[in-house]
Order: sequence, then structure tokens, then C-alpha cells
Amino acid sequence: MKHVIIGAGAAGIKAAETIRTLRPDDEIVVISSDEYVHSRCMLHKYLSHERNEETLSFIDGAFFEKNNIRWIKGLSVRSVDPSAHCVVLTDGTKQDYDKLLIATGADSFIPPIGELRTAVNVFGLRDLSDAQEIDALAQKDSKALVIGSGLVGLDAAYAFSERGISVTIVEMAESILPMQLDSTAAAAYQKLFEEHGCRFILGHKAVTTVTNAAGKMERVRLDDGTEIDCDIIIVAAGVRASVTFLEGSGIETTQGVTVNKHMQTSDKDVYAAGDVTALSGIWPNATAQGKIAAYGMCGMEKAYEDTYCMKNTINFFGLTTLSLGNYKTGDGDEVFTRECRDRYERVVVNNGHVVSVILQGKIDYCGFWQYLIKNECDISACEKDVFRLSYADFFSVREDGQYAYKSLMRS
Repeated sequence: MKHVIIGAGAAGIKAAETIRTLRPDDEIVVISSDEYVHSRCMLHKYLSHERNEETLSFIDGAFFEKNNIRWIKGLSVRSVDPSAHCVVLTDGTKQDYDKLLIATGADSFIPPIGELRTAVNVFGLRDLSDAQEIDALAQKDSKALVIGSGLVGLDAAYAFSERGISVTIVEMAESILPMQLDSTAAAAYQKLFEEHGCRFILGHKAVTTVTNAAGKMERVRLDDGTEIDCDIIIVAAGVRASVTFLEGSGIETTQGVTVNKHMQTSDKDVYAAGDVTALSGIWPNATAQGKIAAYGMCGMEKAYEDTYCMKNTINFFGLTTLSLGNYKTGDGDEVFTRECRDRYERVVVNNGHVVSVILQGKIDYCGFWQYLIKNECDISACEKDVFRLSYADFFSVREDGQYAYKSLMRS
């Protein structure tokens, strides 16, 4: 049997590794547009010159040879033809398959504002090729503008600040990291970035641009009339699943490729995993999906069920934060906070169940909070302070020494 995997990121590599374990004699082909396997989470370290192409890799240098996997690098897939069981590459060549995995990830979303989509000095930061182009352009006296203050935007700002490059960050929300943190936790990071020379403009957005005859953007104008001079622009305004090559294939897509619990698409011989499914944007989930897809491709179906909450670990300038779930509050939410000199904690409870947690500074005991959210534990019967809860409130030890759930757990 021949397995073709499009994408050499976390999901694609995990799938290839799993298939080789399950099917030692099957043919495996991995296709990737990049020429180096790399961790997208570490691209900012390339910009700051802490790592190079080789040290961005998360696999052994001989991974493909050791696992007898053919790697077609530097080429993308132009189209997929499920009826013919083949993919067509950008050089016109074809690869037949018995089972196909789509693990192409997601692309940076560049909003249609002025010349943001066409200027030669505007970039996303999703692939090594992005980082390479940015690095080639960045100079000590460059003025960098980052649009968006999510994790990718702040990664870029951090890298620039490490190189002594002037950085301005524009965010339309009223605080930074708006998808991960509340205003208190976000303010701690803003202060650290400002102490390292970064400038923030919050509550405003770009509305137009000024580009010279050479196609280089020179200024960006905000909705309040402020103009920002810039040599390099990083747009970190979200991502879109990389699915354009699937047009006309008949494979169902919505926000991403539509999959069932086995990571199988609307075509029985095609699977998808990772960011391209729009299920989750974090590394552990992508690798888990890749593994589940691999089992399905080998005829050994398993279910992917780890969709319980978002999880982000953030670390800038030595300050660590863990964010679990969606911190934004809604009807019926109860918010509990606790703060001291070196720690900030925030727990949101809805209908007796913990739905989100932020731990900043010290993040020990975070596994307990993850357990509460994942298992939908009902804490309403606990009369103690939410910050004094422990595993002992949900487990008891049986006579045989094994742990058993107490009745506080919903199921």
C-alpha cells in the first residue's frame, strides 16, 4: 500500500512515523513546500538568530532514511484527484496514492487593507520561507511594524527586540494577547515588552497604506490618523486553513477540511490532520490528530477525542503563563482571581464547572486544572475556596490501592 502525506509539520511527521511502525513494508511519500523540517513555534528564534535551519528541526537528521520514507521537498501540491487516487505537484508531476493525508497546516491571513497583500516588505510568519525573507531584509536600523499582538505577533516583536530593531505593535483590541489572556495578565507582558523598547498602539487598526514606486510599503495609517513609518511589516491577524489546492476535488471543506472522529474526510481514502482541519491550533493536538489519521490509513480506526479546551503556554522575558480554555466570560460565569507579588491566578466557573484558567508566574499544579476542565468535574458540591481544591476532592483510594472517582465528577 502507498501512503502520500502532504505536509512535513507536526501532524504529517507524526503520521509518517506511526504508519511506518504499523506497516513496516508500506510505501510512504511525504511532500512539503519547505526544504527543511521545522517547528513553526520556533520561527521567531530564527529571526533572533538563536537557531538556524538545521536547529529548527524537531526530528532526527536521518529520520527519512531510517524510516525508509521518500521526501519530496521544495514542491507544493497543485490539485488532488480522488477519483484517480493521485495528486498533481506544482512541477506537473503526479503521485498516485492508496491513502492520502492532508496536513498542509494554515496560511497567514493578510487583510485587504491598502497594499498589505502586494507590498514586497509585508510578511506573515507561518513558514521558514517567511522567516528567511524577513531575516534577509532586517537591519539594525530597520523600523518594524507588527499588526496583531497574538502569540505570532509578539514572537516576531520579541525577536526584533532581541536584535535591537525598533518595533511598533498595533492591536485593535484594548489589550495584547486578546485570545489568550485577560487584561491583568496581558498588562504584565506589555510592561516587559515596553521595558525592552517596544511601542504599543492599542484599540486602533490600520486603514490604509503608503507604498513607493518599487512596491515597498513606507507608512501605515491608522483609523485615528496616526501614521507609522516602517521598513518591515509583519501581519499576525489570524490564519486560514491551507485548502485552496482542494478546489474541484470534491473533498468537503468549511473553515478547514471537514473530518470525522477518525480524521477521515468526505472521501474514504483521504484523511486530514493538524491546522488544516481548523480543530485546534496547538502542537500536541496536531500530533495526536496525525497519529489517529495514521491508524485509519492503516485500517485500524481510532477516535480523536482530545478537543476539550484550548491550551497555551506563554513565556516572554522569563515570565511564564498557562492559559486553559477560553478566558472570555459569558452569561452565568463566576470569576475568581488571586494575585500576589510573583503570581496571578484566574479561574472561571460556569454552572459548577471550571471552564477556563489563567496561571501566571508560577504554573505548578497546572495538571490539576487541566484535569478539571477535561473531565467536566462538578465542583458545586465543594464548599471550600476554589483555589484550595485538590485531586483529593475528586479521587478516593480503594481497598486494592487503585484510585476511584468521587461523585463530584459529572460522569
